[in-house]
Parts: sequence; structure tokens; C-alpha cells
Amino acid sequence: MYTPAKHDEITGLINYIDQQLSALRASVHGLTEEQAKSTPCRSSLSLAALVKHAAYGMRGYVRQLSGAPSALDDTAYAAYLASLQLADDEKISDVLLEFDDAREAMLAALAGVDPDTDITAPPAPWHGIMEPQPAKARYDIVHILEEVARHAGHADIIREQLDGMAIPALVLSVEGTPASDFFQPYQPAPGTIGAS
Repeated sequence: MYTPAKHDEITGLINYIDQQLSALRASVHGLTEEQAKSTPCRSSLSLAALVKHAAYGMRGYVRQLSGAPSALDDTAYAAYLASLQLADDEKISDVLLEFDDAREAMLAALAGVDPDTDITAPPAPWHGIMEPQPAKARYDIVHILEEVARHAGHADIIREQLDGMAIPALVLSVEGTPASDFFQPYQPAPGTIGAS
């Protein structure tokens, strides 16, 4: 958990992004593979799909932060759609490995960014923005925070539908926070994701 600190802007933003990524990753803690892939709400996304999609997004942000152009073609759109679901043969353990790797790469890339740097934001045709737009790096960084927070919140709702567990308690449990008057650690059942 990111607690109050006197950090510079980029360090604070990175810590908030990382906190949301911890929440998203913890969303599958203690679930079976079947539960992680299930869709108990009206949403077509499962927790496993949200984690996979976040990994896809983090890889895209690393490319974007490096200045690489964003492709908006049929291949890119197909990759985006594929990031929103797991194939029958995909395992959540593999998705988590990709998530962890993408997370490390994105946070490292963000650490080298000055939020005041001039950038060119990619087109967003879904908002009627057809051409790249000038912006500050801060725009991209805050957008990353917005996206991962949205997905973490979505994951919280799905997880509560599955077994009533709230993400903050899962994050504290994963982090090894000891029991207190305010919190009792969650113990995953044997054979579930994250069980020792």
C-alpha cells in the first residue's frame, strides 16, 4: 500500500499506479482457475481477462513511453480483442507471469519519465481524435493511472460477486500484513491461486 510520503511527482504517480496494479493482481488470490475465468456479473470480463488485458496495456504503455508509434490497424485491433479473454488453453499462472513482467517493465519505463516532457499522444478515434496530439508526459502517466484504477475497481466488483472478498483485504493478505483489530488475513484454500 502506498502510504503518505514526501515524494516527487513521478515517484508519487508510480506508487499510485503500482498500488492499483497490486489490487488487480490480488483479485485472483485464493481462487480456482475456473473461478478466475468465470464471469459472475453482466460484464463479459473475468478476473483473469482483466489481468491479461492489463498486461497487454502495460506493454503498450512501454512502447508509447519509448516514443514508438501506435498502430491502429486490423492486427492491432485483433490483439486488443484477444487481450480481453483467455483462450481455453491459457492458464492464469502464465497470465500472472506476463502481468508481473509487464508491470516491472512499465514501472521501470515510468521511472525515467519527466512528467513535464513534451510528447505526442496517439490518435483516439473512439473519441473523434484522428491525429496524434501534442501533450505533456503527465497526460500519459495520469491516463495509465486512470486505466489501471478502472480495471482494479472492476475486479473488486467481480471478486465480491464470486465470494464476497474485497480487494483491499486481499492486497493486505498478499503483502503479509499481520492481523489487527481492523484486519484479519485471508487464507487461500489449498490448491488455489497464491496458496502456499
